[in-house]
Amino acid sequence: MNLMKYKILYFIFSLLLIIPGLYFLVTSGLKLGIDFTGGALLEYKFDQNIEVDQLRSVITKVGVEVGQINQTAQNTYIIRTKPLEQEKLNNLKKDFQNQFGKFEERREENVGPIIGKETSQKAGLALVIATITIVLYIAFSFRKVPKPASSLRFGVTAVLALIHDILVVVGAFAIFGKFLSVEVDSLFITALLTIIGFSVHDTIVVFDRIRENLLKNIGRKFADVVNISVVQTLGRSLNTSLTVIFVLVALLLFGGETLRWFVVALLIGIVSGTYSSIFNATALLVWWEEKLGH
Repeated sequence: MNLMKYKILYFIFSLLLIIPGLYFLVTSGLKLGIDFTGGALLEYKFDQNIEVDQLRSVITKVGVEVGQINQTAQNTYIIRTKPLEQEKLNNLKKDFQNQFGKFEERREENVGPIIGKETSQKAGLALVIATITIVLYIAFSFRKVPKPASSLRFGVTAVLALIHDILVVVGAFAIFGKFLSVEVDSLFITALLTIIGFSVHDTIVVFDRIRENLLKNIGRKFADVVNISVVQTLGRSLNTSLTVIFVLVALLLFGGETLRWFVVALLIGIVSGTYSSIFNATALLVWWEEKLGH
């Protein structure tokens, strides 16, 4: 099975995945949630046990855009919404009382964005530093690969596969925001960081097998060694990803509204990461070696 024979097709398929998302990202951008834009922060303690989904349902019926709902203590919840007029807040409290009975008002205030400009800049800087570190780490770890293979190429292609996965997820949420009004919040940032870790891990597993086979097959054609390595790790990579996907699908079905889009982001990222690690990263490595390696 010569998988590297179709490397150009892998690149074309990835472009077809990325371009629509990039288009909507440029033209419409991401729909930012309360964590980015700020809003109202409400803290209430209820006399009876209630579920987060019940709270969200009541808030939505009043016509209030709700972000996160977090339980901080027994029957006590912090609710973040878009900026609230006093009339809507009064209506919301009336509906709470009708639906859940008596409750105690702990806090009602307007708050700024959790993820501000400075935080976003620091996150971007951290991502740049992490990317450089990944390239250097992989280049160092793979420094003993036999020539003409280059350890630096392993690091660069791993990062390019990682960027592919991030673009797929961010582009997908630009589309979701445009057509489904899905907002991105702090959980989306958490999902992206998780996807970064998974993608790099999966790529290194494949690259490590390539390194082992290069040492065992000195003098053999680079593309052939890479193909053998991909075939050997294909089953392991797919099985590992499937176990994660099964858990995420269960969370998507039974995890409730709060976790839905967080899980969707992870699902897209895990599937993309598995594909890019097996095909894009290795195919790019072979293309680089064939075109620029000599």
